[in-house]
Amino acid sequence: MQYLITGGTGFIGRRLVHRLLNEGHQVVVLSRRPAKEVRLQLSTRVKPVSSLSAVNPSSYFDAVINLAGEGILDKRWSQARKKILLDSRIGVTSELVDLIERMEKKPGCFISASAIGYYGFSRPTEELDESAPVGSDFAATLCDRWEQVARRVEALGVRTCIVRIGVVLHPGGGALQKMLPVFRLGLGGPIGNGQQIMSWIHMDDMLNALVYLVNHPEMKGVFNAVAPEILTNKAFARELGRALRRPAILSTPEIVLALMLGESAQLLTRGQAVIPGRLQEAGFTFAYPNAKKALASLLAYLR
Repeated sequence: MQYLITGGTGFIGRRLVHRLLNEGHQVVVLSRRPAKEVRLQLSTRVKPVSSLSAVNPSSYFDAVINLAGEGILDKRWSQARKKILLDSRIGVTSELVDLIERMEKKPGCFISASAIGYYGFSRPTEELDESAPVGSDFAATLCDRWEQVARRVEALGVRTCIVRIGVVLHPGGGALQKMLPVFRLGLGGPIGNGQQIMSWIHMDDMLNALVYLVNHPEMKGVFNAVAPEILTNKAFARELGRALRRPAILSTPEIVLALMLGESAQLLTRGQAVIPGRLQEAGFTFAYPNAKKALASLLAYLR
């Protein structure tokens, strides 16, 4: 199969590219990095393009997967940073829609990333499936605008899937990589009172879900990419401590995160009980449905 992927050098994207290449697929990756650097990071079998205008409209792709976007917690949310977060998602997605519109033969499917931040934080204990309404804070607005642009592809007759992604766990990046050094020292623990729900997904299940959506032509619409287990931040910290055989009782006060991160601290101090309703209804099987099994698998990478 032929794939076009944006964000292919990112945390999720590079692992998806490696998987697809190992399965014998052909992959075109959008990256503003030099082509030599992209091939060095990913593979010489990847075809890098520096802009979507470089993609020939006569090309055909079985799937276009849009994972582009600056890291939501990489920097404090100033007004300038918010603009970068918006532009890196909405700008690239809009360019993708324009490319698909120009294509002589439309792709088999279009899969575009979003995030569970879509739901906001006003319902911390309510179980939220894909039918739950959008929130009102910046992260929710960001996700909503991102999704609205992606949905323009539906009008072109292309099967479209929006994937609202939770906290993706892998020791090679993201939240888990940042947590591990502290927890290994026995200094880890919950954030605040730890009662906020942490909706997460194992990297393997994240990749499996994307491939599943590509391979099932009946699948379209919105899907929550989170594990089925509803777990508080405190319970997750306890499971991570057990997996590392370290205590996990030292909490991080919310005020400390607020001072460090400003408005974006709410992504850590407040939670959402998101459930993967539509994936489960479709028969998708999670390899790692609970944190205990997931962390045992992920920490095995480090041994």
